[in-house]
Amino acid sequence: MLDIYAGESARKTIEENGFNADLFTSFLGASGGPKWFTLFGLDKYCFGEFFKGRTAPLNIIGSSAGAFRSACFAQKDPVAATKRFAKHYSETTYTEKPDAAEITKSVIDILDDLFGETGTDEIIHNDVFKAHFLVAKCNGFAASEDKTKQFLGMSKSFINNALSRKRLASQYERYIFQQASSNLSLADEDGFATVRKSLTPENIRQALIASGAIPYVMKGIENIPGCETGMYRDGGIIDYHFDFNIQNPGLTLYPHFSSTLKAGWFDKSLSRKVRAKHYDRTVVICPSPKYVATLPYQKISDRSDFTEMETQQRLDYWQHILHASEYLAEDFDQFVQQPSISKIKPMQALLG
Repeated sequence: MLDIYAGESARKTIEENGFNADLFTSFLGASGGPKWFTLFGLDKYCFGEFFKGRTAPLNIIGSSAGAFRSACFAQKDPVAATKRFAKHYSETTYTEKPDAAEITKSVIDILDDLFGETGTDEIIHNDVFKAHFLVAKCNGFAASEDKTKQFLGMSKSFINNALSRKRLASQYERYIFQQASSNLSLADEDGFATVRKSLTPENIRQALIASGAIPYVMKGIENIPGCETGMYRDGGIIDYHFDFNIQNPGLTLYPHFSSTLKAGWFDKSLSRKVRAKHYDRTVVICPSPKYVATLPYQKISDRSDFTEMETQQRLDYWQHILHASEYLAEDFDQFVQQPSISKIKPMQALLG
């Protein structure tokens, strides 16, 4: 049901030390909207069992849906927060033709449920599970809420990215909203300016909404408190599935919803691959093709379900995905209890 991949250095570390939670100092959560539902069981297992009782810091790094997951994991009861997030998100309904304002309001409602009464304070002050929300600050027409200008800005981005990912650095800056005591160190070969801001009661909600503010679909977040004046949007624009080097010691655990990794949002239709060296100390766990074949429609959930399925059909399907995700958690638990290096595939098999 579950495929496990490890970079060369990660595999060597596991061979020498076995497979245990203490090996990991970072955790990645990718963009992908409802694709996350297939990781629901794994998320509950990781933060309800695998990392339970941890005292050493764990940097939890997420963009868009991955940032919302990060906000769940950094709360006092991460499993309860994850359940609240999954329930509200999976039961979301819209009018026949929702506009950006309606969808943005829906995301704010999900966020309010996710935080609960004490989540904001718990995330900000959690010195062990340290949340990091990745956000893209937009420049030029990409920052405009005018649909025509925004389209022109995004079209320029598509062309720039097709020529070279590095060209996007003129249009976007990476903002990392992080727990104040974070020691996260990143190296980015594509030249994106990276600005770090500590999470505060004044910025945490807007930062999290911004991380999931998909262009065209949602309104961007303007002028986040304590930040440079401007428009902030979905962190997946830059960091969709990630292509940077985490320089902190230790390994990175990366539960992902597929065996495909794309650096940024504009890479989705391109054959461009992420850099293998950035995954040298990473362990990726993802659903196998055999598992996906057992699901309704032989696919995992995604945003297209909103438009391609009738409402009740989509709601039933998403509930099935959430329940089926428990099989992946059971598979991972079996591996944790009886780890075998032979079950770990080389990262090169994933990245090609």
